[in-house]
Amino acid sequence: MGERGSGRLPRARYERELRRLQIELVKLQEWVRAEGQRLVVVFEGRDAAGKGGAIKRVTERLNPRVARIVALPVPTERERTQWYFQRHAAQLPAAGEIVLFDRSWYNRAGVERVMGFCTEEEYQRFLRQCPVFERLLVEDGILLRKYWFSVSDAVQEKRFRKRLGDPTRRWKISAMDLESITRWEAYSRAKDEMFARTDIPEAPWYVVEADEKRAARINMIAHLLSTVPYGDIPLPDLTLPPRPAPTGYQRPPRRLQTYVPDHAASLLARGGDPAADPQA
Repeated sequence: MGERGSGRLPRARYERELRRLQIELVKLQEWVRAEGQRLVVVFEGRDAAGKGGAIKRVTERLNPRVARIVALPVPTERERTQWYFQRHAAQLPAAGEIVLFDRSWYNRAGVERVMGFCTEEEYQRFLRQCPVFERLLVEDGILLRKYWFSVSDAVQEKRFRKRLGDPTRRWKISAMDLESITRWEAYSRAKDEMFARTDIPEAPWYVVEADEKRAARINMIAHLLSTVPYGDIPLPDLTLPPRPAPTGYQRPPRRLQTYVPDHAASLLARGGDPAADPQA
C-alpha cells in the first residue's frame, strides 16, 4: 500500500470484482425503483482524475430510464441570471431515479473560483448556501453521496499527454484543462477551502485515490454500495414462451432492402493478426 493507495490490480481480478459490483449496482437500482428512493451521486475532482471512467462503470449495466448522467454545459445568459443552484435543482431525481452528476454545483468552488469566472461575492455566497442546499436535499429524503477523485500532478500530466496523442480521446482535453497544470496550487487551495466549508455531517466528502484507475473504480463503487441500505427485490418469474409454428409469412427479397457493406468480411479477407492492423 503506497502513499496514494493500492497498487495496480491485475485486469482479470479487476474485471471479476467489477462484474460482482455491477451485479450489486443492478440490485441497488431495483431497490431504488421499487422503493421510490432518490439517489444523487456527485463526481468531482481534478481534470483527468478518472471521474468519467468511474461513471461509465457505474452506469454501463444499469437501466438508463432509472440511472442518468447529468453533465451540464456552460450556463446560458438566462441561466446566469438565475439562482446559482437553480439549473442543478432542475436535474434532481424523482422517486425511483438515480442521478449521477459529472461535475455539479461545485464548479463555482473550483474552476469558476480559480479562473475568475465568478466574483468574490458570488463565491462566498456559494460557500454559505451550499451546505444549506445540501441539508435541504437530505432532509427531503434524497440520498446524497459526494466523491472527490484525487490525482497526483505527475499522473495528471501523464494522462494529459496520452489524451493529446490519442485521436479517440483528444476531445477530452481543452485549453481550459491545460490551465490546471499551471494553476495546480490555486486549485489545491480552492479544493481545501471547499472541503472546509462543505464537508458536512449530512453530506460528507469521500476522497477516492485515483492514480490507479482500476482500484479507484472498484473502491468508489464498493463504498457507494456500502453506504446505501438496499436489499434484494423479488423479480417477477419470467418464462420464455414457445415460438409459434409458421403461418406462411414470406420475407421480402433481400434485394429490396439496403444493407450496410460487410466491412467485417473485408477485415477477415486480409488475414494476419487483426490487432496489428492500424485500422482495426
